[in-house]
Amino acid sequence: MAENQQSGDRREDAPEDRQEVFRRLFDAWHARIYQTCYRLMEHPQEAEDITQEVFVRAMEAYDRFRGDADPGTWLYRIAVNQCLNVRRRKRRLQWLALDFWNEGADEATSHGNRSVGAEEELQQADRERIVGKAIDALPERQRTALILSHFERMPYKSIARVMECSPSAVESLLHRAKTNLGKRLRPLLGDL
Repeated sequence: MAENQQSGDRREDAPEDRQEVFRRLFDAWHARIYQTCYRLMEHPQEAEDITQEVFVRAMEAYDRFRGDADPGTWLYRIAVNQCLNVRRRKRRLQWLALDFWNEGADEATSHGNRSVGAEEELQQADRERIVGKAIDALPERQRTALILSHFERMPYKSIARVMECSPSAVESLLHRAKTNLGKRLRPLLGDL
């Protein structure tokens, strides 16, 4: 019976086909997975490391992947889980530094250029830093839902599959995330 067939049987028979399929999967999804990792981690090198880890894990788990499932959802789930695991490890070690939020603003102020354009750039950098810190301060599930919805433009059903919850739970997470962001940002952005 097809139901009893091992998921890896067909794929292991043709390693060249498997490599070609995986290469196409990598080519199609690498940039999007990197962007998600970058938005979750806000550090380019970490995002690249995690992205590579996502594809290593995907390759290792390829034989267990159900061909009828959406590969994007599968890869996003691996990516989100990897990012959350890294963030948890960092919190446990208490070395999570938010300095990367300030790098651009510090560099701009070090040049001492106070023209109108530079002033606007500084204000924009401040806004981005403030919004980034507010997003980073959200509970993990709210933050993940917000990033997948707002930055990745994923529909609720896809986010629900990635986060392993219902679409109504995603809607609730997004509502709470936006409410929490509003509370944090109103007083801070009002000064800029």
